Amino acid sequence: MAFGISTSCLYPMITEDSLELLAKAGVKTCEVFMNSIGETSPEFAKQLNNIKNEYGIRIASLHPFSSFSETHMLFSEYKRRFYDGLEFYKKCSEVASLLGAGVLVIHGSRLPGKICRDEYFERFQLLIDEGKKYGITVCQENVHAHFSENPDFLKEMRKALGSDFKMVFDVKQAVRSGYAPLEFAEEFKNEITHVHISDHKQGFDCLPPSEGVFDFKKLFCIMDSVNYSGDYVIELYRHNYDKPEELIKALEYVQNL
Repeated sequence: MAFGISTSCLYPMITEDSLELLAKAGVKTCEVFMNSIGETSPEFAKQLNNIKNEYGIRIASLHPFSSFSETHMLFSEYKRRFYDGLEFYKKCSEVASLLGAGVLVIHGSRLPGKICRDEYFERFQLLIDEGKKYGITVCQENVHAHFSENPDFLKEMRKALGSDFKMVFDVKQAVRSGYAPLEFAEEFKNEITHVHISDHKQGFDCLPPSEGVFDFKKLFCIMDSVNYSGDYVIELYRHNYDKPEELIKALEYVQNL
């Protein structure tokens, strides 16, 4: 278990520069957010691995840029498109494996969606099965305005997929969806494999840790109760802070907790 920062926090800085900036600042655990098709290639993975090896960092997870299109690529009524999308996510799993990242993050379908839940779960199982071939855990993230924002949907998914159901839990997405983050974590603590952390307060749903009112210690206690061995990665949007130094300050804050 470690604390880290996602390269997405620095978007639209290009991915390799984001990773190197964080590495030079002393960050030892990162999530990599791939921002183009060209970045989902073995050649680009080699470039990132050069940075990773030079600075001694670990890449915990891979977040494909294609999350915005998963509704249509993976979960539309046009099933042939799903199989095309599946081929793309195989590539993402391969790149994740080359980077040593254990987790691939999936947003899934936006609401209201076009396919039934059983079909959604069947397709997600195929994504999981392909990820396993590369040693990758394909995870459903809870995301606002998506099926996965609702704990009841995720409970159904857990029942359908059994032990294959794994989650990326995102604090800000729970807040945006109107659910108490700590209750969310308590319900899915056994299935959470990776955590995106951020802070919040009245009128601000995504802030650097230490700038809001979220009880991080309580979250850590919940996850410690099931011997959580995944990572806590700070994931913010670029407009949520002013200078990259604030990311490092936020990282130090949660590490010291």
